[in-house]
Amino acid sequence: MPTKCSARGVAVRLAAPVLAVAAVAFAPLAAACSSCGCTLSTDWSAQGYGAGQGFTMDLRFDYFDQDQLRSGRHRVDRGGIALPAGQEIQLRTINRNTTLTLDYSPRPEWGLTFVLPYFDRYHSTVPAGETDVSQSHSKSIGDLRLIGRYQGFGDGHSNVGVQVGLKFPTGSFGERFSSGTEAGEIIDRGLQPGTGTTDLLLGIYHHQALDRDWDYFGQAMLQLPLNMRDQFRPGAGLNLSTGVRYASFERVVPHVQINARIEARESGSNSDRPNSGATLVYLSPGASFAVSKRLSVYGFGQVPIYQRVNGLALEPRYSVSVGLRYAM
Repeated sequence: MPTKCSARGVAVRLAAPVLAVAAVAFAPLAAACSSCGCTLSTDWSAQGYGAGQGFTMDLRFDYFDQDQLRSGRHRVDRGGIALPAGQEIQLRTINRNTTLTLDYSPRPEWGLTFVLPYFDRYHSTVPAGETDVSQSHSKSIGDLRLIGRYQGFGDGHSNVGVQVGLKFPTGSFGERFSSGTEAGEIIDRGLQPGTGTTDLLLGIYHHQALDRDWDYFGQAMLQLPLNMRDQFRPGAGLNLSTGVRYASFERVVPHVQINARIEARESGSNSDRPNSGATLVYLSPGASFAVSKRLSVYGFGQVPIYQRVNGLALEPRYSVSVGLRYAM
């Protein structure tokens, strides 16, 4: 039976994925259809805890079904909406997203992360003034992210670090409806795989060992669009996360987090400004498991505990994230 100190060492080395998996939080959010799964941090290395030298690869899958229509802080009963309506009534958005993350640390204090998401997104809606359903199903890479970190502040037990990065416009923003009266028309910009904009990412984090068994972290990450593209600018967003984990089991490391996202409204003539922007808070329990010295797997659930949206927006009842990490 390993000692608590040796168990902690295993937990530090194998706590699932790397820094920029947290950056999946910045996948494009849907206009009038805010996405869940966007605030989860699946790696304590995202806060720099126990980061070492070398190369790591992470592959993560997120599933969330946005089938609950909401306005403000309340659920909207679609059965009470007479069609045709004066505005679009969205029905459902099913997300099956995969994110590849590559991380390289030449020194423990420094690191660079490459994040590339792939979106598989089904969407159905009833356009304003119509009674028939229009549908789309887009499959495409999203916007590439490069994030650097420095955590040379503090001591080995309590560290403060900073993150600086860019989101590049590599994702498509020309996907179209495939059926219904809107067939052939461009999908709302907030539902596209990419935003078309270059965004600045700025973050700060703090982590600390509370005792021999428990650790905690806190993190804030700001996303600021730097330009408008084709008359669309996504809203600026702020992600806040805090969590604790128990690090004294030999192979399993339980985690629990509270994650929040505050997002401003979109702008531009191609935006859906009245139905964009939200404040979302989630409870996210999960765990990582050491398969071997180099390979670990993880799983998380996420459920909303506070939701406030502008206009009408689709929200999920829960999300599920699973993944694996390999350290070289």
